[in-house]
Amino acid sequence: MLCSLRGKFKKDYELKKDKLFFTDFITVGDNVEFNFNKDGTGVITKIDKRKNHLSRKLPKVRGASYRGERLEQVVAANIDNVVIVTSVHQPDFNNRVLDRLLVAAESSHLNVLIVLNKSDLDKSGISSQWEKLYKGIGYKFILTSVVNTEAILLLKNEIRNAINLFWGHSGVGKSSLLNKMFPELKFKIGGISSFSSKGTHTTVTSVLKKVDENTFIIDTPGMREIDPYGIRKSDLGHYFIEFTEYINKCKFNTCTHYHEPGCEVIKAVKDGLISEERYDSYLRILETIEEDINF
Repeated sequence: MLCSLRGKFKKDYELKKDKLFFTDFITVGDNVEFNFNKDGTGVITKIDKRKNHLSRKLPKVRGASYRGERLEQVVAANIDNVVIVTSVHQPDFNNRVLDRLLVAAESSHLNVLIVLNKSDLDKSGISSQWEKLYKGIGYKFILTSVVNTEAILLLKNEIRNAINLFWGHSGVGKSSLLNKMFPELKFKIGGISSFSSKGTHTTVTSVLKKVDENTFIIDTPGMREIDPYGIRKSDLGHYFIEFTEYINKCKFNTCTHYHEPGCEVIKAVKDGLISEERYDSYLRILETIEEDINF
């Protein structure tokens, strides 16, 4: 059913828009109250307070910000699980992208499940290497393929009785996995661009589907870029969960774990207790955090 916002919400938005730093007044997953219209449409009269939400920095658009600031784009609200879907090949696995998605989910204190899809295309054994790394950190990690029935059932059981957001790059196979678990969804499946070797968009807007009595799926459009929103340089380390036992031992409580003397995180990297791949991801994200961003 198509619904519109009640006039008072639009008025509030107009009054506050010069002070707002987000672009989604209402989003998929929000709980609302609404009234029916005679033509079968509806009018939203109330938006309930969110228990959580997942967001990212809005991709840079002309006139959207100033002094380097970036607007917040809310992806979804009231989520139980974030299922981050990556692929072995077509497109190739990118741990830098995965780590950015993990930071966004961790900063919203959401339960995370990592899925490495298209495992049937793995001819070099890289899947097991990444599985070992992320399971060692403490994440749930499932190798999947649409031809691996056992893995599909395992994933289906993991997301049962919850509201699950499926998130990842274009072309990694989110829709294919969802169709395999729940054939009635009939999500459109895209291919890989021969020009860029990246996925083509098939899901054009986020949608929430009920797949059984207490299980819901939120399928999101594939992304080309991701920058976590609302994170300060001094806080970023808290969202790399393997840093936790070392952060409070640093010499300075404002340590960014980059160049400061007496940094226990840097020492842990040198001692092989934190992987160099993850630490490199941390430094790359650190470089993208604007000093003057408003929250």
